[in-house]
Amino acid sequence: MPPRKKKKAEPKSRGLTPAEVADGKPSSAAVGLAAEIERDGGAPLGIYRDPLGGKAQVLAALPIEKVDPTPFQRDLSESHVQRLTGVLEALDRYLDPIIAVRTPEGRYWTPNGNHRLASMRALGARAIVALVLPETEVAYKILALNTEKAHNLREKSLEVIRMARDLAPRDDRTEKDYALEFEEAAYLTLGVCYEQNGRFAGGAYHPLLRRIDVFLGQRLAEALELRKERADALLELDAAVVAAMTALKERGFESPYLRPFVVARINPIRFQKGARPEFDETIAKMLASAKKFKAEGVKPEQLARAGGASDE
Repeated sequence: MPPRKKKKAEPKSRGLTPAEVADGKPSSAAVGLAAEIERDGGAPLGIYRDPLGGKAQVLAALPIEKVDPTPFQRDLSESHVQRLTGVLEALDRYLDPIIAVRTPEGRYWTPNGNHRLASMRALGARAIVALVLPETEVAYKILALNTEKAHNLREKSLEVIRMARDLAPRDDRTEKDYALEFEEAAYLTLGVCYEQNGRFAGGAYHPLLRRIDVFLGQRLAEALELRKERADALLELDAAVVAAMTALKERGFESPYLRPFVVARINPIRFQKGARPEFDETIAKMLASAKKFKAEGVKPEQLARAGGASDE
């Protein structure tokens, strides 16, 4: 049965009117946040309600020295910072406020503005304009809204595993409880792999992991230990896949698709339908197959037909 199409929303059927967005009766949380911003040396520019959910937020100018990227955020791209710095300098304007939340220490975390922040600092700016939200937990739900620079798989996975490590000591919720923040269980396992090997070719395994990796029911701190075990198993599998690739290269095969070709050949669930396969069982079968891989049985036309993601 084809998936049912989501019903299209009626025009102008949801959210606030412009007058309601500018409601002159802000919440006590927003008023308190504006006062804290002022005490921290910032300048509240206005309080309003967002037009979709009606939640209060503060538009403010913040002292740039008090703004930091979230500690679990991906690494800066120096080339992107250079390009963005050049554009800002040419325009001589800053037009895109970052999102920020205030920490108890009076600093401001931005989950989506690291590159803009770095560019403004490179230009010697003293302040940066931000949408400051009263709800600190939004900093952990911002991945899906981060449009500053598209994530690749490595960046996404590292950001998710860093977020998980930051959240683990904060409460007793399970990994499943953070499904919205983490988006995919596969990112957690791949994130540990990338921590151990920054050149890990996660793209060859991501489609497989999306089928066999699920969010765990253990407390986040305990789940991280299991993620380490899963990452170790995946790295062991990749070492065996690399050995198979080496054997193919020794027979004269050269292609950017060698790894996905080998992974596809040893994948026991490639054409399996129905119940979700188990992670440990699937990886163990693939490891055994990789160790028995026969390069001499591969024909050039088989590799020529191979597609999929090349190594990152």
